[in-house]
Formats: sequence, C-alpha cells, structure tokens
Amino acid sequence: MASVVSQSHFIFGLRPGVTNNLHFVDEQTVVFPSGSSCVCHNIVQRCQRFISGSERSQGMGALAISANRRYLAASECGEKATITVFDLQHEQGRRRKVLTVGDTPVQEFLCMAFSPDSKYLISQTGAPEWILIFWLWEKNKVLATVKTTTSTNPITQVSFNPYNNLQLCASGAGVFKLFRYSEGALKQSSFAKVESINFLCHAWISDERVIAGTDTGRLLVSESGDLRREIKMTSKAVQGQTERQVEVKRIKESDGNEGPAVSRITAILSYSKGFVCTTGPGTVSLFEKTEEDLYQKSREIRIPPEPYGNDLTPAESQEIDTMCLSPAEETLAISTDRGQLYSVNLSSADMSREEQLHFEFLSQPFHSNSITGLSICIRKPLVATCSLDRSVRIWNYETKELELYKEFQEEAYSIALHPTGLFILVGFSDKLRLMNLIIDDIRTFKEFTVRGCRECAFSHGGHMFAAVNGNIIHIYSVTSFENVLNLKGHNGKVRAIEWSLDDRRLVSCGMDGAVYEWNTQSGKRESESVLKSCGYTDVAFSADYKTVLAVGTDLTLKELQHCEVLREVPADQVAYTALAVSHSGRVVFTGTSSGTIRAIKYPLPIQKEWITQQAHCGPITKMVITYDDQFLLTMSEERCLLISKIIDKEGRGLKSNRQIVHTEEILVTKADLEEKAQNMLELKMRLEELQMENEYQLRLKDMSYNEKLKELSEKFTQEVESLKTTQQIMKTEMERRERENQEQSAEVAVEHLKELKDLEHSYSQKLIVEHEKYQDLHQKHQAMLEDYEKRLKSAEESRTQALEELTQLYEDKLQEKTQLLAQCQEDSQQKILELEEIIKQMEEDEERRIHALQIKYEKKLHSEKETNTSLKGHNTIMTQKLDSVQKQVDDRCSDINKLKQERQSLLGLIRSLESDIEDLKRQISGHEKTSQDKDNTVCGLKKKNQELEKLKFVLECQLNELKKQIEPQQDDINEKKEKIHQLEEELVQIDKSNTQLKLTVSDLRLKLRIRDKEMHREMQRVKNLETLCERLKSDLHKCAGFIQEPKKLKDSVQLIYARYVSNTDGVEKSSVDDDIQRVFRYQRDHLEKTVNSLKMKLAKSAEEHEKVYVKIMKENVTLITEINELRKELRLVRTQAKDYKAQLVILKKPNKSRPNSEEEAGEKPKPEQVS
Repeated sequence: MASVVSQSHFIFGLRPGVTNNLHFVDEQTVVFPSGSSCVCHNIVQRCQRFISGSERSQGMGALAISANRRYLAASECGEKATITVFDLQHEQGRRRKVLTVGDTPVQEFLCMAFSPDSKYLISQTGAPEWILIFWLWEKNKVLATVKTTTSTNPITQVSFNPYNNLQLCASGAGVFKLFRYSEGALKQSSFAKVESINFLCHAWISDERVIAGTDTGRLLVSESGDLRREIKMTSKAVQGQTERQVEVKRIKESDGNEGPAVSRITAILSYSKGFVCTTGPGTVSLFEKTEEDLYQKSREIRIPPEPYGNDLTPAESQEIDTMCLSPAEETLAISTDRGQLYSVNLSSADMSREEQLHFEFLSQPFHSNSITGLSICIRKPLVATCSLDRSVRIWNYETKELELYKEFQEEAYSIALHPTGLFILVGFSDKLRLMNLIIDDIRTFKEFTVRGCRECAFSHGGHMFAAVNGNIIHIYSVTSFENVLNLKGHNGKVRAIEWSLDDRRLVSCGMDGAVYEWNTQSGKRESESVLKSCGYTDVAFSADYKTVLAVGTDLTLKELQHCEVLREVPADQVAYTALAVSHSGRVVFTGTSSGTIRAIKYPLPIQKEWITQQAHCGPITKMVITYDDQFLLTMSEERCLLISKIIDKEGRGLKSNRQIVHTEEILVTKADLEEKAQNMLELKMRLEELQMENEYQLRLKDMSYNEKLKELSEKFTQEVESLKTTQQIMKTEMERRERENQEQSAEVAVEHLKELKDLEHSYSQKLIVEHEKYQDLHQKHQAMLEDYEKRLKSAEESRTQALEELTQLYEDKLQEKTQLLAQCQEDSQQKILELEEIIKQMEEDEERRIHALQIKYEKKLHSEKETNTSLKGHNTIMTQKLDSVQKQVDDRCSDINKLKQERQSLLGLIRSLESDIEDLKRQISGHEKTSQDKDNTVCGLKKKNQELEKLKFVLECQLNELKKQIEPQQDDINEKKEKIHQLEEELVQIDKSNTQLKLTVSDLRLKLRIRDKEMHREMQRVKNLETLCERLKSDLHKCAGFIQEPKKLKDSVQLIYARYVSNTDGVEKSSVDDDIQRVFRYQRDHLEKTVNSLKMKLAKSAEEHEKVYVKIMKENVTLITEINELRKELRLVRTQAKDYKAQLVILKKPNKSRPNSEEEAGEKPKPEQVS
C-alpha cells in the first residue's frame, strides 16, 4: 500500500442538482454539497470539514437538516437509493443511520424533511412509484407509506407542520395535499382542486396556514387544506406613504387560472416576524405581519451586478434555488441555479438603513459551468482555472481566496500559468491569448491564431510555451512570439502535453493511442509508443524524468521507457482519466471516471495496491501537484475545484527537497499608477478641507457643550444639597435602630447563659456513667492477658520435645549415607583407570585418521584444478538458467503475496498465544514465590560447595594436561580450513573471468544495435530514391503531352532539370554507398562468427566451472561433517571428565568427616595419580 495519501482540505464550488442544498449549522457554519461529500464551511475562520458519502453512491439528490440542527439527512442515488443521517456534533460527521426501503425498487429520493422534535423523517421517492415514506429513523423503521401523485404531476417539496409532528404537506405540479399520521397510516386530510396550478414551494406560517408559491408568481394561502386566499403585492398611493401593502383577497373558483404576469416564486421561508420569498430573478422580499390578514413588505434585497461580469449572463438574472436563515435569524443565505452562494445581514442596524440592501458572496464566487483548464506556478501559491462559463479565475490555495477573475465573450478551453505567476495563457474558441495579471484586472497583450486550443503549457524556464491545435503541437517563444516548431505526428486529437525539467523534451499523448517524446530543439521524435486500441487521456514524466506514465481508455496505468512498456497497473473496472506524479517520486495520484483519487506507490507495484479518496462525483479531468508536494489540486466536470493535502500515514506533510520561496510582486500599469497618484492628491485636498470643517464644527460644539455644562453643574449642586438633608435624616434613624438592637442582644445573652448551665449539668452525669463502663472493660483485659501467657508456656515445652526427636532421626540417616559414600569411592577408582586407557586408544585412532585425510585432500586438489576449466563451459548455460529463474521469481512473488495473507492470519494466532503466555507468566510468578523458600535451603548447601571448590583446583591441573594433548589435533583442523579458504579464492577468480566475458558479449550486442540503425537509414534512403524516380516518370509523362509545343516542352524540361539534377549526384553517391555496404556486410559476418565462437567458449568454460564448483561443495560438506563428529567426541570426553570430578568430590566428603583414621588419610592422593 502507498505510504503517502491525500486528504480533502478545501473545495471551491457548489454541486448542482441537489434540492435544499444550503443549511445553517450555527451562526458561523453552513452545510452545502460539493464534490462527492457535504462540506461544513466556517464563514469566519475559512476552514472546512468534509462529510463523505458512501463509496458506491452516484451522487446526492437532496439534503435536510433537523430543527435542533444536530442531524443532517442526505439522500444518495444508486442501484438502490439510500438516506444517510449524519451527526453534525461529531467532529468527522459520524454516520448515525443508513435508511433503506425493503424490497421496493427505489432509484432516488426527491426531497426530505425532519419533524420538529427530530424523531421522524419523511421522504418523497421519484418516478414511477411517487411514494411518500414516513420513518422512525433512529430505529430504521418505516411507519407508513402513501402514493402522492403520478409522473404527470411531480412533487417538488414535502414538509412537517412545525407545530404538529403528525401533520405534513406535499406540493407539486397540480398537487397540494395535507396528510395526517394516525392508526399506523398516512391519511389525506385535504382535497383541494388545484390541477391547473404548478406549485414550486410552500412554507408553514401557523399551525393551520400554509403559503405556497407558483410558477406564475402567485402567493396562495391554504387554511386547513383549502386554498381560500391570495396575497397580491399592490402599491397603495396613500399620502405620505411609499411602502407597499399586501392585501388578502378571496380566491374565486372562476379566476383560479388567472394571475399576474410576474416571475416565478421558487423559494419561501417563514421566520418569527413573517416570511421571506423570492419575487423575481435575483431578488428576495421580506414580509412582516402587521395584522391578522395584512402583511407589509419591509425590505427588498437584490443580487448586485459583478464588476468584471459579462453582459451575456448578468449576475442579477440568476434564479434562487434555496434559502436558509441562521439560528438567531441574523443572516440570510441563498443558493442560485449557477452554483453561487450569497448572504446578507438582517440585523436591526442594517435593516434600519434606507439604502438598497444587496447580497454578498458567502465565501468566494464559484464557476457556474464545468471547469476546462487548471494550472499552477512556481513563484506564487496561485491556481488558474478556466471554464465554459467564459470566466478565468486566479485562486490562492494557501489563503483560500479568489485573487482575480474576469469574464470574456468566448468560452475558454485551456489555461497555463507562467512560472513567475505574472502572465497567463488562455485558449479561447477563436484565438490563443497571452495576458498580464495586473493588480485588479486581466489584460491581453498578444494574440495567436490558434483556434480552439484544448491544451497549452509553459516550459519550466518560462521562455517557451506549447499549444495544441487538433493533432498539431505548436511551440512559441515567449520573448519573440515566433512559432519556433510545429510537432506533427499524431493522427488523433492531442489530449495532454508536459515539459521535462530541462525543457529539452516534451511528451504528448492523444486519442490515436500514441505517446510521443519530442526533442524541443530539433523537433524530432526521440521515442514513441503506439497502442491503437487505447485512447490516452493524460501523460506525465516520472520524478527523475527517465520514464513516462500514461493513462487511457484501456483501464490501465502504464510506465513507458524507450518505446517499451515497463509496468502496468490495472484500474479494476474503472477508467483512469487524469494523472499526477509527486516531485519526491514516492507516489503517483490518478483520477478515475467515478470521481475518486487513487494514491499508488512508486515504483509501481505488480499487484492492485492503492488507497482511494472520495473526491468528486463526475470524472476527474485535471490533476496538479504543487511544487512543494504539499497540496493536490483536482477538478471535474461538476464545476468544483478540490484542494487535497498530501500527508503520510502519521498525518504529517511531506518534506520536499526543493526550497520554494513565494514572491509578492504584482504588475501595475503606468496609467493605473498615475490615476492612483491623482486620487491621492485629491483625497489629500479633501482631507485638508474636512480638517478645517471639523475644527470649525468642534469649536461650535465646545461652545454649546460649555453652556450645557454650566446648566448641569447648577442642577447637580441643588441635588447635592437635597441629598445632604436626606443623609442627616438617615443618620438619626440608624442611631435609633442601634439602640433597639443593643437591648435585644442583652436579653438574648441572659437566655443563652441559662441554657449553658443546664447542658453542663446533664453532660457531667453522662461522664460518670461512661467512666464506670471503662473500669469494667479494663479488668476484663487483664484477665485475657494472663490466659495468653499460660498458653505460650505450654507451646514452648511441646516444641523443645519435638526438636530432640528430630535430631535423633537425622543422626541415624547420616551414618547410613557415610557407608554408601565409602562404596562409591571404590567404584570411582576403577572407572578412572578404565577412562585413561580409552583416552590413549582415541588419540592413536585420531592420528591415523588425520594422516589419511591429508592424502585424500591433496588428491582432490589436483582433480579440482582439472575440473575448474570444465566449469567455464557451464557459465553460458547458467545465464540461460538465470532467465528461467527470473520467471520463477515472478511466480514466487505471487506466492509471497499469498504467504503474506497467511502471515496476517498467523499474526492473529500469535496474539492469542501471547495472551496465553501472559497467563502462564502469572502462574510462574506464583511458583517463584514457593521457590524462594527452597532458595533459602540452597544457600546452606552453597556454603558446603565452597569447601569442595578447594578440591576442584587439583582436578583442573589434570584437565590442562589433557588439553595440551588435544591441541595438536586442532592445529591440523585449522590447516585444513586454510586449504578450503584457498580453494574458495580460486572460485572467486573464476567468477571474475566469467563477468569479463559477459561484458565483451554486451559490447558486441551494442555494436550490432548501432549497425541495425544504420541499416534502417540506408533503407530510408532507398525509399527516397524510389519516390524521386516515380516523380520523374510522372513529370516526363506530362512533358510528352507538350511534344507539339516546343516552348512549353523546353520550359518543362528546364523545370525537370532544376528539380532533379541535384538528385543525380545522390544516385552517383548511392553506387559508392553500395561498395561501402558490401564491406560493411563482410565485417558484420566476420563479427557474427567471432561472437558465435566466443559463445561456444563461454559455454564450455561454464560447464567446467560448474563441475569444479560441485566437487568443491561436496568435499566441503564431508569436511564439515568430520569436524562436527570430532567436536561431538570432544564434548563427550569433557562431560565424562566433569562426571569424574563430581564423583571425586563426593568421595572426599567422608574423608573430612573422619580425620583421625590413618587409612583414609593414605587414600587421598590416589585420585590425583589416577587423573
């Protein structure tokens, strides 16, 4: 798997075709669909949080947010439509529930709504079922279903009554129905005749009233399911009033079809003061309720025209799709049919102004049509995009802002940003334009006659650019604007081009299945790869610019080098559409037709190994990685630009070797600077005038304020005197109250003393009773102590008796064991004598064997030298075997992958076994506690061992003598090892000679390739001559027609002479070239014969080398087995010696216990002589 992945960081764009596509989560955060996920966008901090949908979904169809703004429901289309409920309080938008209808085939959910208490959810399915489903969503339970309409009258909106959980409304084309949930079913409670009215939206105003908007601009009011009133906006001409009043009139059945010719009402939203609705393209009106049946239009808010907009598609003509209010009703946000998001502040300060209110962009102005071009630069953190909406936009991917944008008269198909970030190249439908990026505008300064340029790119140095026109690639100079080269060779449209780092090469791919690598200096093709069954869509150089990576319609990622396919990565039934290679060379990112991004480890793996990222819903058309390897920029047909952060598995950004410094320089025209200088002067003059006016006004204000201060000071002096009088009155009252408090406190103190005396008397009696109890307990304690002393004395007496009995038993056992030791000493003396005889016999046998081995190895060395020459012949066979082994290695790689899977299963077993080991360790710790008691007894035995170690010294002296006898045998073994080492060195020399022969063979092959190329050139020359002859024949045939006209015949002959006289020299040269070719063929035959003879010699030397190598290996094996047997015999002798030592120690113990006996004292030196 790839150790580097991409993670969604920020996205520009709103996904089209989603109903209710904008909601407020809190005062600073909105949710809207973009790409393949929902985006939580913080307006203040300019950060985003992504809530991704399911992997197999074909996109979201509708959104709904709960009343408490905690849960978000998103419907996803696919083979089986689903509704996913997300918890917005969780940081990553945790999935709470996935709702699916049982066996009924539902393809999509058109609209949804939560109940006021967020327990229930309703959803309307599409054609052909048109079923309204009532969910208890937390338990994934369908409570009721009902069919609402048919395909001729589609439903546009469903909603809950905000005052009643069980009442809901559904409206659409010729449909306006109220339902109530009761007794486990949805029952229709209204039957209004509205077949001719097309309802686009509705909103609940009270528990019984619903306002609905139509496509003819009518606002209709429904009371308890019946359409009884119509709200018409009429401007009353009242004296002194300019406000519009909204009257409520009865709807007659006869004028049901009639209505004012106004724009469509596409969205209605109710709030605490009244309701908000759209009253035309780009306009929103606020209505406040004044009386029960009277509404007043308080404000009208419009979308402002864009400063750099286009007259063909003005911004104020956009149709509003969705409206939403913030929880505090301070901000109104809208989304339009062109994918733009606007907001306006509805605070009391802004609403009190008399000026016209205008919407502002919620974050940034987005593209309103599919993006066609994407490009970045080196010196600035800028991204340039162009779109079919006739706009060019410059984004900053670090600050997440739109730096510049401009709309044009023609559609833009391709874009390229200069490495400095100061110029831009845009391919329009009529021309290719080179433009300057000025501080606040994009201005053209050069036009090229390249129509419909679909691909263009600046070189890394910025001195050239390449532009594609159909199947031709034009290369222009940026300094002189001249057409330097025209690269022709593609038979189909060129889909992608890329420059190498040194700008000497350019790679291109096309729909004709060709990938060409061009030399930008000579215009020739350096390499080519043609696969007619595949149409390539994107191409890129690898990080080291040695290989080329390409993707196409054959569902594979290919790595090409020198006209050959090195590696292929299949796409698993999804087409690769775009490609980007990291500058560090660690990872390759590919975009798919399903909108996912795949991170593939580089070098490319053999198997299907990648990490996918849910990015877009449509096919990814372009991918670019920034030069510092920090961000991946992708775009798709759904008009969204996604910025993904490139991180490793630990979540850290990649460290790039390149040190890229971003500059802040911008271009400014001289006229703009002069205008700004003039504006500065005018503003300075205006400032001076304002300062003079302010000083004069300040003086006037000072005069007025001084007069007011005098008046206020007089008032305050009067108030101070009145306060002093009131203060004196308050003091007298305070003194009186203090006297009353002192009298009350004296009375309370007397009562408190009486209570204290009573308490002392009662507690003294209780103390006397407790003292008597204490004395009784003390007497009982003394009696208990006397009993315990008596019991201790009796226990000590019984203990002394038991000790005496045990000492007698152990003395008897000691006498028995001393007798056994005496018998063991006699047996050990006999065994020591036998051991000495065995050692002497072993030494004699070993000397004979070593002498025989020396004779054998000398004979084998002679035979190995003879077979060494035969091994050289086997060397060629080994090279052939290497090829077969490489195939086996590929097979083994597949086996290794299977073993890896088995290894993962074994790791699970190991973990379970480790838990068992921990349990056993706990048991061992319990056993260790018991072993501590045994260690105490061992300590006593160690003291006895210290006395025995003194005897050990004598035995070690005897062992040293035995080692001296063994040393000559080890010297012989070392000599034989040295001989083996010499033989191995000879083998290394043979390998070196073989490598030299391989090098000579490779040189000869290179020469053959060069001569093959020369042959191809000669063949091309012959073809050229044949074409010249055919042209001459045709020209002579034409001359034959002018035989009767001598002048024309003369002119035609002169023309033929002028054309072909220079070529006659080439014919004469060709005769000379034939002699050269004969010599060349003779030399080539001679070289082929020498190569064949060298191959024969190599085969013979390899065979001889293999025979010698096999013999040496067999001899080494026999020597190693003999050495191992000798080592085993030595170990046996040493173990026997240790056993004898232990027996001697046991024999010497009884000698120390009986020092007075003279017989035992005489027997002590005997074991030393025997050893």
